[in-house]
Amino acid sequence: MIKIKEAVIVEGKYDKIKLSGIIDTVIIETDGFAIFKDKEKQKLIRFLSEKRGIIIMTDSDSAGFKIRNFINGITKSENIKNVYIPDIYGKEKRKTESSKEGKLGVEGMQPQIIMTALEKAGVLCSQNDKKSGNEITHTDFFEDGVSGGENSSEIRKMLAKELDLPERISSSSLLKIINLYMTYDEYKEAIKTVQSKLS
Repeated sequence: MIKIKEAVIVEGKYDKIKLSGIIDTVIIETDGFAIFKDKEKQKLIRFLSEKRGIIIMTDSDSAGFKIRNFINGITKSENIKNVYIPDIYGKEKRKTESSKEGKLGVEGMQPQIIMTALEKAGVLCSQNDKKSGNEITHTDFFEDGVSGGENSSEIRKMLAKELDLPERISSSSLLKIINLYMTYDEYKEAIKTVQSKLS
């Protein structure tokens, strides 16, 4: 069990049960889209964000991204860490059929995948552990076709897949995550792999 300072925001009770066996912290459920109208829970999330910071860990489907974007919009961005689980297709054991998009949610992830996602978001590393060297910039993304180009959306999805991140991740979120856990050379290696698949 790993102790985390920040509070973690998840979509539902099964996500909470899953994470409760892996991390030791306050875990808040949004009850899916109910968070959009629940002023009390919004107030609690803002309070936790101010006092200890929050980690948002929603599913990698469109509903998960809507909830994530909403929470990002009601809290201060400097107090938020976004943790992204990869796109893994399948269905949770307790369900009779897979979700609309066919992707596993937080509850369906193996503990090691959750730990890796937390590491990628910089949750489990101290300041000394963080990588040093050249930072990957928006200019790198532009020059490598990840943003601002004709095929950028496709390249970004392929890069996200290569790095075990959800395909829906935005260009700016992808850049933040990459800078947290990859060196410049590792990023260039990943881009090379993506470009070789395109040609």
